[in-house]
Amino acid sequence: MYEYDVIVVGAGGAGLRAAIAAHEEGADVALVTKLHPVRSHTGAAEGGINAALREGDDWELHAYDTMKGSDYLGDAPAIDTFAKDAPKEVVQLEHWGMPFSREDDGRVSQRPFGGLSFPRTTYAGAETGHHLLHTMYEQVVKRGIDVYDEWYVLNAAVTDHEDPEDRECHGVVAYDIKSGEIDGFRARNGVILATGGTGQVYDHTTNAVANTGDGPAIAYRAGVPLEDMEMVQFHPTTLPSTGVLISEGVRGEGGILYNDDKERFMFEYGYANNDGELASRDVVSRAELTEVNEGRGIEDEYVHLDMRHLGEERIIDRLENILHLAEDFEGVDGLDEPMPVKPGQHYHMGGIECDENGHTCVDGLYAAGEAACVSLHGANRLGGNALPELLVFGARAGKHAAGGDMAAARIDTGPSARSEAGEFDSPVEPGALSGGDSDVAADGGAVADPDTVLEDAVGRERERVETLLESDGINHAEVRAEVQETMTENVNVFREEGALKRALEDLKQAREDYQDVAVADLSRTFNTDLIHTIETRNVIDVAEAITIGALAREEFRGAHWRKEHQERKDDEWIKHTMLAWNGGDPDLYYKPVVLEGDEQTYEPKERSY
Repeated sequence: MYEYDVIVVGAGGAGLRAAIAAHEEGADVALVTKLHPVRSHTGAAEGGINAALREGDDWELHAYDTMKGSDYLGDAPAIDTFAKDAPKEVVQLEHWGMPFSREDDGRVSQRPFGGLSFPRTTYAGAETGHHLLHTMYEQVVKRGIDVYDEWYVLNAAVTDHEDPEDRECHGVVAYDIKSGEIDGFRARNGVILATGGTGQVYDHTTNAVANTGDGPAIAYRAGVPLEDMEMVQFHPTTLPSTGVLISEGVRGEGGILYNDDKERFMFEYGYANNDGELASRDVVSRAELTEVNEGRGIEDEYVHLDMRHLGEERIIDRLENILHLAEDFEGVDGLDEPMPVKPGQHYHMGGIECDENGHTCVDGLYAAGEAACVSLHGANRLGGNALPELLVFGARAGKHAAGGDMAAARIDTGPSARSEAGEFDSPVEPGALSGGDSDVAADGGAVADPDTVLEDAVGRERERVETLLESDGINHAEVRAEVQETMTENVNVFREEGALKRALEDLKQAREDYQDVAVADLSRTFNTDLIHTIETRNVIDVAEAITIGALAREEFRGAHWRKEHQERKDDEWIKHTMLAWNGGDPDLYYKPVVLEGDEQTYEPKERSY
């Protein structure tokens, strides 16, 4: 058993920032991560980091843009905290050595991004996330923070109180990929889940293979509600053959979208008469797919993104990496021809419910980054707001978990925040299979001393792994493919009731099929087949949560488009969709959105660009 004050699960941007903040508070910290830190998916972020840094801009403008972008589903305390803290976090990054792109006068460069009223997106070429990761990993090494890389966290060690708000998290159980050892990590103060996104729920995604929703699934089964899981962002510019991201920075620099008729359709067809290509991502993604569906797409699949008019010097200076991606994956030279692009799953606005200090309703369990839902992004995230979220809320979670002095949170969490019960018309009974689901972790462990809780959790995970290794059955990849195919077909940009119900039926079948999975590779070292098999359980739980939320929310808001409900219904739906595990029987309920901020109360307005 390993013991620390604070255990951070995941070492991408949020995890690294949380570890640094906890260490600065004097805590003994460990990072436990299934990937080496600089291989985390934060490194794939290209576009930039939003912060109000210049004269003419201020945090209130950034907050307003973020709330508008969220389609008024964001919580004002989270949004205001974020907009206030972002500038100092960017300045701190610069002091740590982040190689930001700069203007001739030496100032950090900022460029326009979709949905912003001011060009406040700082960047480092088109490799901003890569440089951010390396900059913060240097600080982790400098401080001597212990990093357990290639340790895959299987579960949290949580007490088994009936009420989740009475439960306590005392650590995690992890599998050492290098040796096959399964052991416990005891957290005296807190565990921070910073495991990233859920992209592997879909088969066309910008996300890495490692983004399997581990944190949300672990927290969900431990009793922490999941929030607004239906809110999935599809980025409008991904390469058709792979899902590789083409940065919003291309459009921020002046890139233009064309259909097969060479029309600049964002203006020609009135999708965004003012902002055009720089409308919010949900607006642009729907516009592109509408062009394809109405016969104006190229090869009935994609549209063109053209940056040739920017000139070679500007492209090389600010977007060189984009040239390499287009050439390597599509065989297109962006200096001489337009690039093919189409929407792809990119980001999850929903996630683990937490407050603005990262704390969940389970004492000692925190969440930060894309795995969390604070709720900053609401129904749609603005480009350039993900990386500062990692910094702001990673730092706050780390400081709070380490016992730092912080103001009380204004955002309520847990079942006690429930305002009304929810319902959805499902053709099947979702959740764990009747008679007990041995492939889904039980709720917590015994109500006992912390060491016993952790030891019991380790014992359960060792038994589960041995069962997978000793069984005969199907390969997990068959089940994961079932999930990805139905989610891509039925729970994508455009959603309709019949398709959502088919997805729930398919997911129920996938859960049943998962009962028969087995691991073909019986080795104890670097057994990726075993890791992927365990991840697939998380993929199923997360996919089901997304689909239940999508079926329940009968309106059109942000990234959530419903064929049967083509309007935003503020009188009924300015509320968060919450889903609790409830012993394997998903409990849907709602809690109010908090629109009262530090300086003003945000009034929902028509969201146009």
